[in-house]
Amino acid sequence: MDNFTFCNPTKLVFGKGQIKEIENLIPKNKNLMLTFGGGSVKENGVYNQVVTALKDHDFIEFWGIEPNPKIDTLKKAITIAKKKDINFILSVGGGSCLDGTKLIAAGIKYDGDAWDLVLKGYSADSVDFASVMTLPATGSEMNRGAVISNADTKEKYPFYSRCPVFSVLDPETTYSLPDYQISCGIADTFVHVTEQYLTYPNQSRIMDRWAEGILISLLEIAPKIKNNKKDYDLMSDFMLLATMALNGFIGMGVAQDWATHQIGHVITALHGITHAETLTLLHCGLLKTMKEQKKEKLLQYAERVWNISTGTDDEKIKEALNKTETFFKSLGLATRLGEKNIGNDTINEVANRFTAQGRKAGEGHNITGEVVRQILENCK
Repeated sequence: MDNFTFCNPTKLVFGKGQIKEIENLIPKNKNLMLTFGGGSVKENGVYNQVVTALKDHDFIEFWGIEPNPKIDTLKKAITIAKKKDINFILSVGGGSCLDGTKLIAAGIKYDGDAWDLVLKGYSADSVDFASVMTLPATGSEMNRGAVISNADTKEKYPFYSRCPVFSVLDPETTYSLPDYQISCGIADTFVHVTEQYLTYPNQSRIMDRWAEGILISLLEIAPKIKNNKKDYDLMSDFMLLATMALNGFIGMGVAQDWATHQIGHVITALHGITHAETLTLLHCGLLKTMKEQKKEKLLQYAERVWNISTGTDDEKIKEALNKTETFFKSLGLATRLGEKNIGNDTINEVANRFTAQGRKAGEGHNITGEVVRQILENCK
């Protein structure tokens, strides 16, 4: 296990009826901005719960943060926030809303163009922010990360700031989610784990077992949620699994990959495909391409997660990848580029971007533009 320093300061407030606790979690002397995506939080009652809890607070509202939040939208929020001297932001919605909020919070403290912060990749300074999370998927409610898009340049990059001060997770807020969003959340969570897990063997028994436990739990609950997405216990598990997949716990001291995400961000920027579905399009193709480098861990994955114990090593790995792809398909998500009409032009564009930027992804820092091309060819 590598050396590491771990600190996650986010206070997690979990369970039914917990939204009311924001009344006590946000000081009344704060100049508060509430950030939202679309109007779903008004339809499912979350908005009313939030404004009722904040009846003794002064706040303004900013609406319209998109999936894969766009820099132009966030700049508008930053301008308003600066004029109003906002010093606390509460994100109400899904991971994209919170991602955008992280940049808004940093942009308030920054005198230049907020896109510069995205290109830099991080900001050490921001106003305080927190979340009421309604869509389990990104893990943004308990980590430093965000992903921001630029529609003009067709780019999408990760950005890192501070962790939320607190996050409220009430599983009942997930009951009204469309089936597609739930499927995307499950797939996103699954790949978050494998990006940290399917690298090198024998790094940490603790991290391996923790990661495997999340993966196995997702496989167990996914078909049950499909049959009943208003089961409180199932949605509680789903919500907490999404948080635990990317709050830093399973990545302590171990090598991580993230190439599937990096390639997927480019495809989202080019085609507007939902982030999670880019992951299901790419992940098995990447694992196939990098099979030799990941061989020992893929065999462990096959045995421990999929209970595959017979056959040659190659047969076990092939079966594990087939089962992974079948799982993604069972969620109703695409698993091949052709299903989204993505062809050679996009393959060339993505590979060329990696080459031009000199990017080397993956745990071995050996996924160059040409390797990206091979991965995408294996995803056809």
